Amino acid sequence: MHWIEYVGLFGAFLSAITFIPQVIKAWQSKSVADLSTNMLLIVFTSVIVWLVYGFYLSLLPVIIANSVIFILSIVLLYFKATFKK
Repeated sequence: MHWIEYVGLFGAFLSAITFIPQVIKAWQSKSVADLSTNMLLIVFTSVIVWLVYGFYLSLLPVIIANSVIFILSIVLLYFKATFKK
């Protein structure tokens, strides 16, 4: 594996974990009132576009990062729909 692939995988890892603290906080507090639904929908849509791109070009770092973000954004959208006050 070329060194730049390790850089890509590390970047994918960092990108993938960006939403984890927010998911944990939302789950613990049962509150997502401060999260923008529009932002979540934009992230969700952008992740789908990145996944299409990543699969088309067989770019493993892009596929890994955006698959994780896809799942986490679905979780946050689910919380947004169910944690109504």
